[in-house]
Amino acid sequence: MADAWIAVASAEHVRIGRRAGFMQVCHGKAAPLRRIRPGDRVIYYSPTVTFGGKDRLQAFTAIGVARDRSPYQVEMETGFKPWRREVDWQPAEETPIRPLLERLSFTQSGTNWGYQLRFGLFGIDDRDADVIAETMM
Repeated sequence: MADAWIAVASAEHVRIGRRAGFMQVCHGKAAPLRRIRPGDRVIYYSPTVTFGGKDRLQAFTAIGVARDRSPYQVEMETGFKPWRREVDWQPAEETPIRPLLERLSFTQSGTNWGYQLRFGLFGIDDRDADVIAETMM
């Protein structure tokens, strides 16, 4: 049975990955990506539009399924060598999280609903993934 994951990144970074068919998390670390298996659902949450920005977004920005390929490393022009994983991104609308807070089990803690999002990648149950998918598609 496939799992479902919430990955966290700025919307600008998510949009780059959607166009190119990959995901990247936790500043390019490999270990979190190795937890994801082919067929797992991946949903991106973006707290902001730009990386490090104050332009709050707080929305789910992409949803897809991990492909059958292990994480791989790329070298960028700056000498940065992040790890990535290929994902088949699905057509979806960026969707604010706030209207879903009471419906998602991982946000039931009330005022600290965003605590888990600080980890950059965490597993969610199929019910939560279904609720998010229904609102995005």
